[in-house]
Amino acid sequence: MVAIIKREINAFFAGPIGYMVIATFLVINGLFLWVFAGTFNILDAGFADLSAFFELAPWVLLFLIPAVTMRAFSEEMKMGTLELLLTKPIALKNIVLGKYFGAVILIVIALLPTLLYILTISNLGNPPGNWDIGSTIGSYIGLLFLVFAYTAIGVFASTLSQNQIVAFLIAVIFCFALYYGFEGVAELTGSAMVQEFGMKAHFDSVARGVLDTRDIVYFISIAVFFIGVTVLKLRKES
Repeated sequence: MVAIIKREINAFFAGPIGYMVIATFLVINGLFLWVFAGTFNILDAGFADLSAFFELAPWVLLFLIPAVTMRAFSEEMKMGTLELLLTKPIALKNIVLGKYFGAVILIVIALLPTLLYILTISNLGNPPGNWDIGSTIGSYIGLLFLVFAYTAIGVFASTLSQNQIVAFLIAVIFCFALYYGFEGVAELTGSAMVQEFGMKAHFDSVARGVLDTRDIVYFISIAVFFIGVTVLKLRKES
């Protein structure tokens, strides 16, 4: 599995696409948070807080992660190397997990530079250093769980088509449906219970700085389900 992870990371950074994806994520967040006037601009908010970033990041990741995972298996199928990969003396689940954790590591690398935002708001605070530590840590943990879920969905979507663009679009639709779809249905029906089936409600819960077992189990279940479905699909095809 470690060999697969290294292979995925090396393949991602072998060309300019990997750097462009990470740079795009950072540029989009930077522009909305520090340059463009609006609800996400931290400087316009008048208080040192990263809530705007954690409100924006799930939507940016909704496109970033499918862009990273779209080639996981679709490229293997297109190039005819999937059969060769499956014949190697590596358990199928380890191949899937290798590609999954390879993508997770890449997304975490993209998130690491955003830790500089903490230093910025700390200096902007009055007095300096006055910022909500618990909420910020909780929100980063929530983002990490969201990455786990989004990535599992993206890896599964990459097995549904040899076309990377199609795999990307399928992953975006699935991620959107699970992140905001239930929230939208809840708003239309007025049923708060429906929200509990969506990722947004659980992400918001973790972002408040309180780690609830139900939220952790929810995100892990989403990731395990899509990884399991991916393994089953590939096993059927092999």
